[in-house]
Amino acid sequence: MKSDKEKLNEAEFEIEELAMQLADMLGAALHYAGVRDDKMPQAVEAYLDAMDEVFKDDMEGETGYEEVIAVIEYLKANRPDLFSHRK
Repeated sequence: MKSDKEKLNEAEFEIEELAMQLADMLGAALHYAGVRDDKMPQAVEAYLDAMDEVFKDDMEGETGYEEVIAVIEYLKANRPDLFSHRK
């Protein structure tokens, strides 16, 4: 039987793994939205900031793909410097 400390350590490890997977998925979404590779760190930071701007106090619910798209569209309109100009 695992101790509470072991269970807590396992849960913390799983949370870190999920956070890394989410960061990778955000990077992939931004890449396919047209963010230049050399601008990816700035785009991730801008994305996190834009979430507050786009949703203001309405972040009570879950963030689904529609909300992700809304934030990316906001970035495209307000931070075009992060995106390549390919067609």
